[in-house]
Order: sequence, then structure tokens, then C-alpha cells
Amino acid sequence: MVSVCLYFHVHQPHRLRNYHVLDIGEDNDYFDTEENKRILQRVTEKCYLPMNNLLLDLIENHPDRFNVSFSISGTAIEQMEAHAPKALQSFQDLAATGNVEFVNETYHHSLAYLNSKDEFDKQVQKHREALNEYFNYEPTTFRNTELIFNNELAEYVENKGYTALLGEGADHLLGWRDPNHIYSTPITDDIDIFLRNYELSDDIAFRFSNESWEHHPLGADTFAEWIDAINGAGEIVNLFMDYETFGEHQWASTGIFDFFEAMVNDVLDNRDNDFLTIEQASDRYPQRGEVDAHHYTSWADARRDLGAWQGNELQRQAHDELYKLEEFVKESDDNDLIEAWRRLTTSDHVYYMYTDGRSDGDVHDHFSPYDSPYKSYMFYMNALNDVARRLGTTSQQRPLSETPSTLLNDIPEEEERMHS
Repeated sequence: MVSVCLYFHVHQPHRLRNYHVLDIGEDNDYFDTEENKRILQRVTEKCYLPMNNLLLDLIENHPDRFNVSFSISGTAIEQMEAHAPKALQSFQDLAATGNVEFVNETYHHSLAYLNSKDEFDKQVQKHREALNEYFNYEPTTFRNTELIFNNELAEYVENKGYTALLGEGADHLLGWRDPNHIYSTPITDDIDIFLRNYELSDDIAFRFSNESWEHHPLGADTFAEWIDAINGAGEIVNLFMDYETFGEHQWASTGIFDFFEAMVNDVLDNRDNDFLTIEQASDRYPQRGEVDAHHYTSWADARRDLGAWQGNELQRQAHDELYKLEEFVKESDDNDLIEAWRRLTTSDHVYYMYTDGRSDGDVHDHFSPYDSPYKSYMFYMNALNDVARRLGTTSQQRPLSETPSTLLNDIPEEEERMHS
């Protein structure tokens, strides 16, 4: 028997508008609501609605053998509620089937665990409450933002009561082993570690429409044979991917929807196979060994580390300045300011500042709404500077001169140079 664990990640950030230095002190609306709305509504039509309908059909046809896991960031949920209610309803329809698991994460898709356990806990709790409110679901599985994971994180979330944790099946973590089993870590007791089978996942998420790929065009029967081949050598196949794979990254014209439907049916033609949620697989299968994650791994870029968000000085500086403001923001008791700061914790903002020119850079550029990582940095730091300015007028305990200084004195010259 082999069980396929489908896990889809749904996320929409609050992208920043072009927030210029002259906006500081004049306008504290940092986010591009209209652009975020436009992107969400496009993705809803191209991905969320057709793919959710397909999943509903598959659940109806295979109610006892087809299940799926989702994580949906809080920022995606709130934007769907505001701008794409049909999308939110379609996820609620999936929840009502009882065949869908919702995985807990940070509400704002942040890197808070790396910087502030207090903020991490608050965002995780807020996301847990959102899953309960919108989907009537109490999660038992956790995924950190971008599948960032190490031994200490596993121990931390185990102590919070979670029974399963998602991670990346990186070669340097697994060594000679494969990701087709459940693992533990040297410092945890019971929490199950599910590691992404990145080869099979990326065959769908990235290579499916690549005409130079040796397996293009990928047939559903071929992929099902690859899964069948794991029978006897593994118990689970963890297919983890961005939900926008379907219809947005891989357009409908590539045949991605037909492929997925046929692949599920072909896999289920073997009566020994099924599709389980992470929670169901955790209940069914035992741990088969340990992975010792001394260093952080993630599912981003070829290195599968933190470089996608902390790989250059711009990113590290932006992140450091953001969290220097945390204490002062929370002491302000200004709910609007706190929410704006939390939206700035979303990892996408520093992801857009990636400057490595290798192939990974093309992926970053694809997702970025800016034509330069330096503009992303500039607009972000301008917004942080305005947050610091607002603290000087809203906090009686911390005048602006005592708030953490940013490196924004150089930004006007940089902005002038960029627009010249």
C-alpha cells in the first residue's frame, strides 16, 4: 500500500504600493489594495474556482479514498472575504465534505519564528482561530512559513500539542534515505515529520509544461506508475506544492487540470493506493527513523535554506529593522498600526529583495510586483520609516528619537537615482 499526501498551499500577501519617500508622514496607506484585489480575482478565476470544483468532483467520486490537505494563510482568507467571496465559499464547500484537512501556520505568512517567539505564537493562534471560524476546523498539523524547519522548531510545535509537521525533503537532510516515510527528530518524542518529495512534486509544479524536459508531455498514467513503483519501498508520497500551480503557474491550456484528474483516477485504479490527509497518514503509519535537522531547511530555491529571505544585506537589514520596531508597535496600543506592522512581517516582502542572478532569481522575479529588488527594498523601508514616525506621535512612552533608527537616510538619493 502507498498513500499519496496532497498538500496545497494557498497564500496572497498584502503587496506594498510604490510607497515613495515623500509619502512618509503624509500617507500611511502602505498597501496596494487595488492591485491585490486584481491579482486575487484573477487567481480565483484561473485556479481556485476550477480546481476546487475538480476536487469536489473527485471527493464525490471517491469519498472513501480521496482526501487532501490545505494551508490557507490568514492574509489570503481576509482578502478572499473582501474581494473574492466565491473563492472563500468554494473552500468552505470543500471543508464541508469532511475530506479536507486545514493545516495551521502563521496568520501573516511571516518569518516570526526566526525573530520573535512571542509574535510567532500570536500569529499562529490567530490563524488557528481563523480556521475554526471560517472552516469549523481544529488543526493538528503545523507548517511553518515556506516549510522552514529544524529540530528546535519541531520540538517547539510538539510542545504546543501538534502531532505532525511539514518539511522539505532536502538531500542534505535525508542523505541516502527517501522522503517516502514518516520521520522524527533526535529531540522530539511523538511529532511526525512529513518531508516533501520534491522530485515528484516539482514534476507537476515546475516541469509539467517545460517542453525541453525529457518527460514532456507528462502523461497521467506515467506519473501513476511512478507512484505505484514506491509500493514496497515506501508508505507515503508527499506531493506538496503551491495551489496556484493549477491554472496560474501552469495554465489550463497546458492540460494541467485534465492531467490531475486522470492522475488521481489512475493512482486509485490500484486498490492498494489511496489519498490521505497528513493527519490521516499520521494516524495510520509509524515513524521509520530520524532526520537530524541541525540547520534550517525550506522549500525555496536550489539551496533549500533561508537564502531566499536572508541571502543579502538588503533582506537582512529590512528584517532586522522590522523586528526592532516590534516592542514599540505593540506598546502603542494602536490596532491599525499593529496590523500594518504585522502585514509587513509577511515573508514575500523580503523575498522580492532577492538579488542573486542565478536561475533562482528568475523565480523571485516572476512573483515580484516590482521591476527591481532595490525598489522593493526602497518602498518597504519607506513604509518602516513611516511606522517609526507614527510611533513618535502615538506612543507617549517612546518618542521617535528613541525608536530604532533605520537606514533610510540614503533612500531619497537612491529613489532619485532609480527614477532618473
